[in-house]
Parts: sequence; C-alpha cells; structure tokens
Amino acid sequence: MANLRDIYDSRRIYKVAFVAISLVLVAVFLIISNNLARDLAEQERLRMEIWADATKELASPTGEGDVDFLLSIIESNHNIPVLLVDGDGQILLQRNFRLPEPVDSLNPLELSEANLDFLKNKLAKLQNSRNKIDIVIDEQTTQHIYYEDSTLLTRLAYFPYVQLAVVLIFIAIAYTALMSVKRAEQNKVWVGLSKETAHQLGTPISSLMAWVQMLDTMGVDHEIVADMDKDVQRLSTIADRFSKIGSMPDKELVPIGPAVEQALGYMRARIPKRVTLTIHADDQTATSTVMLCQSLFEWVMENLTKNAVDAMDGEGRLDITVSITTTQAIILVKDSGKGIARKNFKNVFTPGFTTKKRGWGLGLTLVKRIIEEYHAGRIYVKDSEIGRGTTFAIELPLAL
Repeated sequence: MANLRDIYDSRRIYKVAFVAISLVLVAVFLIISNNLARDLAEQERLRMEIWADATKELASPTGEGDVDFLLSIIESNHNIPVLLVDGDGQILLQRNFRLPEPVDSLNPLELSEANLDFLKNKLAKLQNSRNKIDIVIDEQTTQHIYYEDSTLLTRLAYFPYVQLAVVLIFIAIAYTALMSVKRAEQNKVWVGLSKETAHQLGTPISSLMAWVQMLDTMGVDHEIVADMDKDVQRLSTIADRFSKIGSMPDKELVPIGPAVEQALGYMRARIPKRVTLTIHADDQTATSTVMLCQSLFEWVMENLTKNAVDAMDGEGRLDITVSITTTQAIILVKDSGKGIARKNFKNVFTPGFTTKKRGWGLGLTLVKRIIEEYHAGRIYVKDSEIGRGTTFAIELPLAL
C-alpha cells in the first residue's frame, strides 16, 4: 500500500515541477518582452526629441541649419502618431493618425470638422500622458509635441500577453497529452492486472468446484458442502468481475429497486449484527429501469457497504435510499461513521488513497470506473461530517 501511494505521490511531484518550470519560463519571456518594449519606447522618445529639435530649428527665425536636412528628419517619421501644438493649444501639424475622413492631398493642413474633432480628442488624452516634448523657440513662443506609441510598440506591448496565452495553451495541451498518456498506461495496468487475476483464479476455482462435487458424493454433511459451494461460487463471481474490467460489459434492462436489493443480498448476511442496514425505496423504484451489468453493480454496492462498515468500526446505521427523478435513478449510501474531510471528497477516488491501515486504496477507484465508464453515471461524496458520517451518491440514467 505504501509503495502504491509513493508512486502516485511522486507523480504529483512531477506535475507540480512541470507547472513550476512552465511558469518560470513564462516569467522569463514576459521580462524579456517588457524590456524590449521599454527599450523601443525610449528609442521612440529619442526620435521625437530629434523631431522636436528639427521643428524648433525650422521655426526659429535665426535658424542656420540645413533646411532640406531638417525637413527630411520631419518627413522621415512614418509610424509615430504626432501632434504639433502651439502655446494656445491650437493644432499646427499632425502626422500618422488614422483620421475618420480622408485628407485633401492638395491642402493637407486644412482639416474637416470630423478630423479636427478627432484630433482634439486625441490631444485631450495625450495632454495627460508622459508623451510630451516642449519646444521653446524664443521667449514669447513655445510649442508642444504630443505623440502616441507607434503601431510596432503597441503591438509589442500586447505581445507578452499573446505570448503568455500561447504558452499557457501549450502547457494545457502538453499537460493534457501527458495525463492522457498516463491514463492510458494506468488503464493498461488495470486491464492487465484484472485479466491476469481472473485467469489465475480460474484454475483453482475449477478445482474447488470438482472437490465440492466429490465431497457431496462422498456423503459429507450436505450443509457443509452447500456452504463450501457458496464460497466457491463467490470466488467464481469475483473472477468474472475481474474479467469484465477493460471491456464494455454486457448490460440488461433491470428495475433499479430490486437491483439494489439483490446487490446488497450478499453483504446483508455478512455485516456485523451491530450494524443496522436499511433500504428505503418507494414503489416507483420497482418499475423504473436502468441498463446495468448486475455483477459489476453488486461489486459497487459491496465496496461502498464494506467501506461504510469499516468507517463505523462495525457498529452504527447504514441507510440506502433509492429515488427516481425524471431522468435519473439516485442511490444514496449514508453511514454513521468517522466521516471524510471536505478536502478529501475527490481524493477518495484516487488510486492509492486510503485512510485504513490495511488495503490498497483501489476499491473506490474501481467503483468510480464501473459507474462512470461502464454505466454512464456519476458517483461522488454528497455530504460528510467528521464524527457524524458520510453520504455517497450514485446517479444512473434511466432507460427512457
């Protein structure tokens, strides 16, 4: 039991390590992308400062710079949206904005009302940003440059988040694929172990059946032989159950109420007398049918009953309630035992998880597989309270 638990604990460690490494890689990518965005923003500001110097030189009445060179600097800006504004807040020049209306190529400085309103709104937003450069032309004249981040910088600013989404999607796909492989490996182990168990039990069971018949012919007490035959038949049933694991079992249409009664027949005679087992089922359960493999369903009910008896230390109440909804048959298995901590409601179905000193922690795993994979149903811990008991719920689709 300890070895099996260690295996699943180690797998959990690998999962945590995988997620941790992935998050570290994501963090590294985000840091690199943010640094690139910051460097590009600094370069764009330097370009705008050069653009501002060229504008200042052209506007200065005493400017002695090369006019063509200065104009080429101004004209070279093809991707940074920029506004040149005078000291009174009037827009003198705009470049690279996506205006709502086309600009007259013959008179680019004459703007329509829609374009002018658009630029005024942009100016109002940019005045509250850090993307501003003051141009002091002389003591009486000051102009201002306001600019937005270029399309490239805007895309780069969103790139880390796109990158993060891609990485997370990759992690999710890789994790899903890894878990699928693990589940496939587990299924192979389950099927192989079950088939081999059934095979290994087959020979001694056949031999025991022959011995029972021989004892009967030898005149051994008939009651003793009958009891031995019941135990041998029980072993045969167990082998048959194991043989069904790994392949879709044959199912038949049965009323759920009698099916539950039959499933509990074996355990009812074998639980301690200090445990009171009561089945609550109305008349509707006698006629409402489900598709069941009766032998596997009996395995489910026996596992839940045995776990409940163990949780009560052989003394208490065990109530089985069967009810019908419009689409489902619901079976509640309620005991008055030790209870389960809420954090373990899902863990109890994990292979290797057990609170017992003995056992492999596989019973509820098998139960979940039988109900959900073979009968298209659902099983879960409906309610539990430490020291008060636990209620398991089974939901099976009705045969409509």
